Amino acid sequence: MDLTELQALLELLHQNDVSEFTYEDEHSRMKLRLGQHVVMAPAAPVHVAAPVAAAAAAPVDDHLTAVVSPMVGTFYRSPAPDKAQYVQVGSKVTAGDVLCIVEAMKLMNEIEAEVSGVIAEILVDNGTAVQFGQALFKIRPA
Repeated sequence: MDLTELQALLELLHQNDVSEFTYEDEHSRMKLRLGQHVVMAPAAPVHVAAPVAAAAAAPVDDHLTAVVSPMVGTFYRSPAPDKAQYVQVGSKVTAGDVLCIVEAMKLMNEIEAEVSGVIAEILVDNGTAVQFGQALFKIRPA
C-alpha cells in the first residue's frame, strides 16, 4: 500500500467514524488506531480506529464490569468459523485480551477487555446483531 492509498483509507475511516482497522494479505499486515483507544477487533489482522464516544467498559454492579459494543454490527465469538472462541464463561482475561469481533461495514473489529478478571457472563449469541453501547460481556475484575 503506497502513501496515497493509505491517506485515502485514513480519510474514509475518519469520515465513517471508524476507530480501528486491520488489514492483512499474503505480503503485509497493518493495524491502525485513530483517536482515543477503543476496545475493538483484536490483533492478527490490520485495524484502523476512529474515536468512539461511548466507554467500552462500564461498572454493572459492585462486582462486575460490562464490556459494551463501540458500534453497531454483528457479534462473533471467534476469529473465523473454524477457529476456537476467544473466551468462555470462566475464562481468565487480562486487559487488552481480545474477547470477540464486531463486524461493521465488512470490517472485523476486535473487542478487547479493558479490565483484567474472569468472564462472568456472555450476553450475546454468536452471529447476533448488536447495537452501539450494548453490553456484550460481564467481567468480574481480579
